[in-house]
Amino acid sequence: MSAEERERTVSGPRQECFDDAPTDTEVEDVGPGVPERKALDAGKLRIVPKPLSVRQALDLVDAGDIALAQDFPRLALWTSRQRSLLVESVLVGIPLPALYFHQDTQGTLHVVDGVQRLTVLHRFAKGLEPLTELEYFPELSGKTFDTLDTQFRRRFQGAQLAIHVLEPSTPDEVKFDVFRRINTGGSPLTAQEIRHLMGRSGSRELLTRLTALPSFAEATGGAFQNERRMTDRELALRFCAFRVAFDEYLPFPGLDAFLLDFTRRLDGTHPQKPALTDAEREGLVSDFDRAMRSATAVFGASAFRKYPPAATKPGPLNRALFESWAVALADHAPEALAPRSAEISAAARALLEDPAYSDAVSVSTGDALRVALRFTRAREILQRETP
Repeated sequence: MSAEERERTVSGPRQECFDDAPTDTEVEDVGPGVPERKALDAGKLRIVPKPLSVRQALDLVDAGDIALAQDFPRLALWTSRQRSLLVESVLVGIPLPALYFHQDTQGTLHVVDGVQRLTVLHRFAKGLEPLTELEYFPELSGKTFDTLDTQFRRRFQGAQLAIHVLEPSTPDEVKFDVFRRINTGGSPLTAQEIRHLMGRSGSRELLTRLTALPSFAEATGGAFQNERRMTDRELALRFCAFRVAFDEYLPFPGLDAFLLDFTRRLDGTHPQKPALTDAEREGLVSDFDRAMRSATAVFGASAFRKYPPAATKPGPLNRALFESWAVALADHAPEALAPRSAEISAAARALLEDPAYSDAVSVSTGDALRVALRFTRAREILQRETP
């Protein structure tokens, strides 16, 4: 372990923040992955410009040829003033930042970078967003699209959008890396948000279902009741991926590649691996619910949180602890674990005093050896403490 890693571990867990508010989730260092296997294959990259007017783009949305992720939590983050100022920028003639889409094999365009912008324009065109608090055209405040003068309606519909499309022949791994690289704005998308926007209904519906379980809310202490960064769905995805494909992790260059690969299995779009059957998906729901109930029965409010013997209270929720303990707990009924909860909790807390284990849940958590270590230790404790 490097001196830098040790310093971060000793200083204690830091909470992620969104809009300057703590999220009760620990900042994760997954590590750099495998650099020589991370290189983007430029020969497989296919990006084409597709300039469209606002009217053309919105017509494609209405026709279903452009897919907007309506279940994207960030859509609720913009204030009415922010939405109005975006529309006003179009009316003034200020060019909007480029939008990035990816196209599937059926020809549908999926918005990845620009979902909020295009959604605001679409809602305004449908009369759902009255203008407010404008700067250049204050006289338009209170107006909807239908009540604008003809010159403003034409200006809005005729405004040009700079759009770049990643073609279907571009591998998903390359698409993910491109979206990660261009995603450098004021509030960049998380890796899970990118996977969500690249994904389809198969993965979205299952992860939404898992995170809506009351047992998940209880086990995580309600940490995600107002979640806007999809950390909850990332946790559910990590459970599913490691529950089904733990033995397949080693060949992947890092955690993001592994999770993207499994997302394709959930969506039924993987080029080599079969999609999960309905029975397998239902099995994951049952396993996840059992794991969450067992976590509450054993750990209570400290579930999935660092709580070493010297600590006076548990820290924020830790992703690495969540995935490893949840997968291990899924093999045990809460009724069987509850009588041994004190012993299991004590053993789990003692583990955090082991430098190797502490590293495995704190720094470079995507490293294959550290992944194996934390999963093995959780299973060993449960096997030792249960009949």
